[in-house]
Amino acid sequence: MHAFDAEFAVPAGYLNTPSIGIPPAQVADAVEEAVGRWRRGEDTPPGFDHAVSVSREAFARLIGVPGERVAIGASVSQLIANVAGGLPDGARVLAASGEFTSVTFPFAAQAHRGVRVTEVPLTDLPSQVEGYDLVAVSVVQSADGAAVDLDALRAASEASGVPVLLDATQAAGWRPLRLDWADWVVAAGYKWLLSLRGSAWLAVHPRALERTSPVAAGWYGGDDPWQTVYGLPLRLAAGARSLDLSPVWLAQISAAAALPYLGSLDLDAVHKHCTGLADTLLDRLGLPERGGAIVSLDVDGARLAEAGVTASVRAGKVRLGFHLYSSLRDVELVLDALEDAPAR
Repeated sequence: MHAFDAEFAVPAGYLNTPSIGIPPAQVADAVEEAVGRWRRGEDTPPGFDHAVSVSREAFARLIGVPGERVAIGASVSQLIANVAGGLPDGARVLAASGEFTSVTFPFAAQAHRGVRVTEVPLTDLPSQVEGYDLVAVSVVQSADGAAVDLDALRAASEASGVPVLLDATQAAGWRPLRLDWADWVVAAGYKWLLSLRGSAWLAVHPRALERTSPVAAGWYGGDDPWQTVYGLPLRLAAGARSLDLSPVWLAQISAAAALPYLGSLDLDAVHKHCTGLADTLLDRLGLPERGGAIVSLDVDGARLAEAGVTASVRAGKVRLGFHLYSSLRDVELVLDALEDAPAR
């Protein structure tokens, strides 16, 4: 299908973007070409630096921060570990109940140092910030698409001086974002950012750099990666790039094609498209609209699968996600599958 100036080979009924995003043709072609070069022995390691640079800058633009704030990695938990490792002994972390564990586990794993994680309902989180050393929360929750009140959280953070880490994995790519106020912003590329698994980024505010520990310091975080591959002393780059992890090459190739494409789109139009489809489905099911791209339904997932709908089950409910390549046909497939079956 053709959507948002790109060709997608995605089948009707694919509503599983919160698990795996489907690339447009130009992204899949870029990876295919890279595999061909690999197969023919035409690549050299420094040749991938351009893709890393392009994806870094494109991610920065998508979340509204300068490119020099962004470190690269392969997964969300891997990058959040740098934040967890920088916490003082006995630190208190506030998180949302039922938060994706890649956000909370890196902090919970610091329990031997007295670090404690407290979970509260997402709607209550902004009002509970006072007295904590850090707030860690997803912009949009993985399980059901619920969104944190970013304005209220920012106000609470600024009033209390409590730093904030945001996981934008389920928001970046379909929702316009301006997150330059947050201390840390992390996201993985293989969902709404339409890239291969193995690409992730961490934006670090300058005021938070000293509280971020390069727990997996390696050669790619060196001041000159191609001159710091052997021997001591430790010589890391300045700023966020000191946190860079060795890039997953093909994942970065995909991201270097996907993220600039997403950044070229009118994200207000993308947001309207995705949320419009999701809210249409909810309205047709007699449920309140939620203004998000993710819909969580208490229905029989087997009925959807039999009808050709690809989705996931999270927290005991069927999770559907609407992205660029989604259409009213997908909504109709869900409605037909659930005919005479109440949804909650």
